[in-house]
Amino acid sequence: MTGPDGWEPEAPELVRPYVITRGRGLPDEEQLSLITLVTAAPEHARRPTRLSPEEQNLLDICSAGYLSVAEIAGHTRLPLGVVRILLASLSEAGFVITRPPVRRAPLADKQILEEVLHGLRAKFG
Repeated sequence: MTGPDGWEPEAPELVRPYVITRGRGLPDEEQLSLITLVTAAPEHARRPTRLSPEEQNLLDICSAGYLSVAEIAGHTRLPLGVVRILLASLSEAGFVITRPPVRRAPLADKQILEEVLHGLRAKFG
């Protein structure tokens, strides 16, 4: 139905997330966190035909290089949970490679930093 200006409201595509994910559950946060880096596996350069359109789209996005799970979700405009489930499935099938985030460096000891500061002050004034 169009309005008086000829404007036609957009109907959002209504596909339930459980249809896209085929009812699979969320992976562990340790397996795929928001900052886990993902890229397409080089041996699967040819796209298999048995994947869903959403999975094919994820593979296309991941083939550009390493992206975080959050970035991939932003590019696809799919809910984050759906993207995590699809990426976990693709990872299990060997289509994508995941790299865990870099661990946070331990904080330096305050005593050592004070000794360095005193040494620099003694040398340079």
